[in-house]
Amino acid sequence: MTAQTIKFYQTGTFTVGNRLLAPEQRSVQASTERSNAINSGHRACQGCGEALGARYAVDAAMRAASGKLIAANATGCLEVFSTPYPETSWQLPWIHSLFGNTAAVATGIAAAMKVKGRTDVRVLAQGGDGGTTDIGFGVLSGMFERNDDVLYICYDNEAYMNTGVQRSSATPAAARTATTPAVGAQPGNVFGQGKNLPRIAMAHGIPYVATATVADLHDLEAKVEHAMTLRGARYLHVLVPCPLGWGSASHDTIRLARLAQQSGSFPVFEAEHGEVTAVSKIRRRVPVEDYLKPQKRFAHLFAPQRRDDVIAHLQALADRNIRQYGLLDPATEAV
Repeated sequence: MTAQTIKFYQTGTFTVGNRLLAPEQRSVQASTERSNAINSGHRACQGCGEALGARYAVDAAMRAASGKLIAANATGCLEVFSTPYPETSWQLPWIHSLFGNTAAVATGIAAAMKVKGRTDVRVLAQGGDGGTTDIGFGVLSGMFERNDDVLYICYDNEAYMNTGVQRSSATPAAARTATTPAVGAQPGNVFGQGKNLPRIAMAHGIPYVATATVADLHDLEAKVEHAMTLRGARYLHVLVPCPLGWGSASHDTIRLARLAQQSGSFPVFEAEHGEVTAVSKIRRRVPVEDYLKPQKRFAHLFAPQRRDDVIAHLQALADRNIRQYGLLDPATEAV
């Protein structure tokens, strides 16, 4: 068979033109048979990372489940922009739960399918970081502890965006939000607070935990599809930049997600039964400053007076991620 060269056509990215790839290498969205589970016409902001992530993740889950998928969705941006009453963009059985009980609702659906003997019907739960790391944390831990047969996907935009950009326990240190203003000696969100939910999920010993970003949609699809081959509790944490809450340009969503991974600020990995099994290596390491500068939520670190101490602290956190997960190849150039 003749080898086919893959051409990268967008300078500065790793995007590949699907038309140049063999069908088995193409994304879900490149197929005319895609389920298009979240349809056009929704009210997401321009450049919304969550809309992009959900589109690819749910379609990948639908394909893996042969179209037999039921979704439970927490209150939050994804629910608000996709279902303005009496309209909906969803084209699958979809249940809107309360802000904090999505995992419990999904567990109930899975239990009902088990009683009915419908092992072919799979269950997906979705929530933002607020409904996952904060309000829904208890029921999610219960779902993990019982090992319920649910794939839970958290779309993490690092704050309560649809209610006014308030801090959540996924908000990074030093970030400005409506409840962590850029004032005082230590402006922005306090260092040392928050939760690392992927690590907490791993501590439950569940079959599968992974992180992903919208900068690598093939990786996101592959992780969803792999998770759907497993039974029991599975957790996927996806970084989805929010132009509104982050104060970034709508066209920078993919770029920021990539910078988060390439700087070490957001490690991308897979784990099974509490053990890390694979990591996405940093291909082109960048300093954390390159990730912070395009975001107005970190603007107070650069003007009117540059806060080198805070920037250095954030760099140290990223460096710790790089060491902890082994994100650098020995040949990779240091910052």
